[in-house]
Amino acid sequence: MEAAQSANIFLDVPCNGHGTCGKCKLRLIQGSVDMQKNYHLTDAETRKGFILACSSKIKENITVEVPSSRAESLNHMKIEGLTATKDEAVFAKTMELIRKKGLLSGSCVRKDYLELDVPTLDNSLPDWERVQSHLQKTKGYTRVFCGLSILRKIPRLLRDSSFRITITHLPEGTDKTTVINVEGENTTSKLYGVAIDVGTTSIAAFLVDLPNGNIIAKASAGNAQIKHGADIINRIVYATKGDGLRELNRAIIQETLNPLLRKLCLEAQIEKDEVCAFVAAGNTTMMHLLLGVYPDFLRREPYIPAFVTSPEMKARELGMEINSETPVYILPSVSSYVGGDITGGVLSSGLWSSDEKVLLLDLGTNGEIVLGNKDFMLTCACSAGPAFEGGEISCGMRASEGAIEKVKINRFDFEPELKTILNKKPQGICGSGIIDTVAELFKAGLIDSKGRISRKINSKRIRFDEYQIGEYVLAFAEESGIEKDITITDIDLDNFIRAKGAVYSAVSTLLNSIGMDFVEIDRILVAGGIGTNIDILNSITIGLFPDIPLDKYEYIGNSSLMGSYLTLISQDARKKAEEIASNMTYVELSTHPSYMNEFVSACFLPHTDVNRFPKVMEKFLKER
Repeated sequence: MEAAQSANIFLDVPCNGHGTCGKCKLRLIQGSVDMQKNYHLTDAETRKGFILACSSKIKENITVEVPSSRAESLNHMKIEGLTATKDEAVFAKTMELIRKKGLLSGSCVRKDYLELDVPTLDNSLPDWERVQSHLQKTKGYTRVFCGLSILRKIPRLLRDSSFRITITHLPEGTDKTTVINVEGENTTSKLYGVAIDVGTTSIAAFLVDLPNGNIIAKASAGNAQIKHGADIINRIVYATKGDGLRELNRAIIQETLNPLLRKLCLEAQIEKDEVCAFVAAGNTTMMHLLLGVYPDFLRREPYIPAFVTSPEMKARELGMEINSETPVYILPSVSSYVGGDITGGVLSSGLWSSDEKVLLLDLGTNGEIVLGNKDFMLTCACSAGPAFEGGEISCGMRASEGAIEKVKINRFDFEPELKTILNKKPQGICGSGIIDTVAELFKAGLIDSKGRISRKINSKRIRFDEYQIGEYVLAFAEESGIEKDITITDIDLDNFIRAKGAVYSAVSTLLNSIGMDFVEIDRILVAGGIGTNIDILNSITIGLFPDIPLDKYEYIGNSSLMGSYLTLISQDARKKAEEIASNMTYVELSTHPSYMNEFVSACFLPHTDVNRFPKVMEKFLKER
């Protein structure tokens, strides 16, 4: 694993090399290794030469085969919130809300065309002072600044353009501005910015025409940091070891963001120097790693981040392949585990201005929750782990080509009906498919309330190993695209039930903290990558979501990316985001007296207190 990572070869290692996920399987073609025995490898796989990269020590020169489905998963991830029709409706609704609230004031970046006096013996102002003087006389700025890169650029440019130039600048109030780009022609109509959502698992970005706010290019990719762990805790630990922090920073900047930026510019046919504004949203850990800031104290009590509001910085300081003077703005975080992605989500959802009591659920690799309205906002984060993204599930995978995303199980013969991404042969199962599978197994009576596979039902799809660990076969080897059975096991089910229990108990604890009940919630907004294809009814059935009327649920897409976009095109939206972050009250679940009891009670299907799920139980009684 270490050799592959040092050579920048992608291996899927959600557990960061602890040997607990079994995802880093390789086939040994030549040579030998010292390998620790691991229950993730069957005897048949071992005979075929399969090894786990994280548990195998190289003894001599070896040749290994990296399965293509693993190696290519980053480049074929299905990133929601970019092209779906219903996301266009979400976008339109959000923009209408922002307009009604008067938050569309324009970008912080401006362009102006200048026709400067040509120097003579009688008019011998230096080049930069000539630009300053013109801006002072025509625009009213008394203080005009620039960086060294601008000074190096202007002598030739002014003369090549006969002193007719366009400047890109950052006004601060009415008397101060900073020039960040100079062009030798009238390009006032060409001003671009990038809005980006830096997720733990995936990255999504918009290239925006700033004068009119139009999105002119979209791109997405997997976060290359995945090779150093699927969740933020594993990455924080990795950052503390040797060059770990530098490697994580390189993975996000050089291996993920810069290729995305190149793709955006190529699609829109613009030069990288024309990108003069950049806004990023992400959880607090991702922002620390993006800036190369030591993150270890985020995970240690009393959980103190290095920053929640980032300092002013330029793209060159981060090594981003856009205009070197471009200001980089990071949406403010709330705490160690509630980041700018949630600030952006609250901004774009309109929760901050609502009269209703609204619950915002952002279900990505990390579970983050906000409860509130225009009068109050409470927030918390729960350690759901990577199960919603396919991590900690033996045949789990991210939402890429061939992932099982929808599941139905026949109640008579227990045969599954599967829908995969792009209708390819099944490669594994992603988050929405796991939720469906657990719900369908439960409704069909194939698992009990603890998530254990029934020993009483006779079906070719159910089997047990020598340790009596049960599994249900979603696709046999001849039906799958990986020539191997795709299953969900008792261990998988236990991992997933703990993840869903963490989310439900976090919501319950947040409500308890202010003496509020589920029935008092007016709306539930579901955000995050898993939200698009999630089946709300199945999510309620397994106890992930509360049992309240379906018409109270609403999908709001990638709300983090939308919040990033709004703060890119509007200075007023940026100020509102900062106000939102400062007004949210963070609830630390680990110190709340009722949380552990809530969590234990929620680790059943749907819950130990079935009275909390009356509609689910009523449906069960009718069907059985």
